[in-house]
Amino acid sequence: MAVRGARACTVLLAALLAGGSMVAPVAAADDDVMNAEIDFLLDEVGHSGCVFVRNGKEHAARAARDHLQMKRKRGRRYYDSAEEFIDRIASRSSMSGKDYRIRCGEAEQSANAWFNAALARYRAADDP
Repeated sequence: MAVRGARACTVLLAALLAGGSMVAPVAAADDDVMNAEIDFLLDEVGHSGCVFVRNGKEHAARAARDHLQMKRKRGRRYYDSAEEFIDRIASRSSMSGKDYRIRCGEAEQSANAWFNAALARYRAADDP
């Protein structure tokens, strides 16, 4: 009985190790997709011509892009998807906790809503 138990453990360990080697390429592909989506979001806001309102102060679109790029690099451990990037990095100030706003013309909305709409457009354009 002990031999069978040892053999089962060996088989299980081998299966786990083999499966683990398959995870890395999938994770890398997921990171590539996530990074492409975040690159798109930052480019969208940077070229939008919209006003980015952060902690009650207005910032040009390009300055917003630069600020969010800095937060992206510093806060990498806080997100594993474009949605988490939007929710945890791009939607509110990590210092004051105040929500970011984006004003395009007369219309103003939360940065969260703006980025989620942009992400939905990006994904819809990517679908065949």
